[in-house]
Amino acid sequence: MTGESCLAIVLAAGLGTRMKSALPKVLHEIGNFPLVGHVLKAVQAAGADEVAVVVGPDMEALEKASREIVPDAKCFVQVDRLGTAHAAKAAEGAYLESTVDHVLVLFGDTPLVTPQTFRAIRAELSAGSDLVVLGFEAADPHGYGRLIADGDKLLAIREEKDASEEERKVTLCNAGIMGFRREHFASLVNRIENNNAKGEYYLTDAVEVAHADGLKISVTTAAEAEVQGINNRAQLAACEAVFQERMRQSAMADGVTLQAPETVYFSQDTRIAPDVVVEPNVVFGPGVSVESGVRIRAFSHLERASVAKDATVGPYARLRPNAKIGEGAHIGNFVEIKNASIEQGAKVNHLSYIGDARVGAKTNVGAGTITCNYDGYFKYHTDVGNGVFVGSNSILVAPVSIGDGALVAAGSVITEDVPSQAMAFGRAQQVVKEGRASEMRARLEKEKKQQKAKANS
Repeated sequence: MTGESCLAIVLAAGLGTRMKSALPKVLHEIGNFPLVGHVLKAVQAAGADEVAVVVGPDMEALEKASREIVPDAKCFVQVDRLGTAHAAKAAEGAYLESTVDHVLVLFGDTPLVTPQTFRAIRAELSAGSDLVVLGFEAADPHGYGRLIADGDKLLAIREEKDASEEERKVTLCNAGIMGFRREHFASLVNRIENNNAKGEYYLTDAVEVAHADGLKISVTTAAEAEVQGINNRAQLAACEAVFQERMRQSAMADGVTLQAPETVYFSQDTRIAPDVVVEPNVVFGPGVSVESGVRIRAFSHLERASVAKDATVGPYARLRPNAKIGEGAHIGNFVEIKNASIEQGAKVNHLSYIGDARVGAKTNVGAGTITCNYDGYFKYHTDVGNGVFVGSNSILVAPVSIGDGALVAAGSVITEDVPSQAMAFGRAQQVVKEGRASEMRARLEKEKKQQKAKANS
């Protein structure tokens, strides 16, 4: 495969009506990433130099998503859905102009196929095959196209509706993914006919055309779980389960401790360094990175956040987008951080909300403290310096700044800047009424007895 180039054609035009959704099927997600995105990432990792995506009419959102993942992807519209070969032919503007060596045709709703499998197909092409078919051994082959072979020689791919009783006993099934030498691709696709039960142009019929031309055809295989496609919500959930198990196994192999692996959920781009401990029931949303030595305690949720080494998060913590947790910082139970930097060694341990803020190194934020960062129209910033002590149940009304080493008394409402090393009180003066508690209890007890007597009369 050294030095040989590749064009990947991703067929993604299907609406997926069985998904019961207005969203194109391949934009549904596993691991918080579109199905087609998984395919595009994998084929890029396998060395695809050019990418073409075949979409249906009025699928601008799919075209946009494809180009966000592969900026130079070319998108082609299949107006009439007349089968997989017809879909591939819709991308002729890509392969007729291309000078690549390999053409891979794959599907946007098979998100679990790995780069290794795509590389295996390309290796067969580099070794002399003109056409390579990806197959799998099916536990239950019903509904799948069968790979019809004479010994090691692949003769045809027969769809379920067109297969004979004998052919339906075959368990080696078609995964749908195929690789071609580019110089043969256009000729093979153009000669496929629609003489089948559904009257469609099947790309799988390229095998019979290639066989008639005397071309070399080979089969490479993958596990059934890897090549499963998605046509409904149940299959989407099944693929999610496979994806999550892959991510868990990969994390543990890389030195991450998952105390209850089956309860931890990852996103496609989750990045966790070795020597991180993840307790049960933690969810990693998109865009999370965690450095070594961190402990993520149970029932925490992180999204588009970064956690520096030796920090602690949780339990029951929520890190929202652009939360940056510094080295050795502590984020405790029922604490929410959003668009804020909690710097080295700082502590926000209990029942607090910190948003649109900086909390400096070694600062301690007491229980129940919140930043008031939004007035209904605009967001404002709170800056808390290094070594500050913020007493419990304080309210910091942005925009406001608290200088290094300052002390904020518990229960304060801070609306003005606090200088470095100053002490700030922002609460009403306490008033004590001697004996008033006994008087109030006596009065309330008398009222209660009167109400009860009235109700019984």
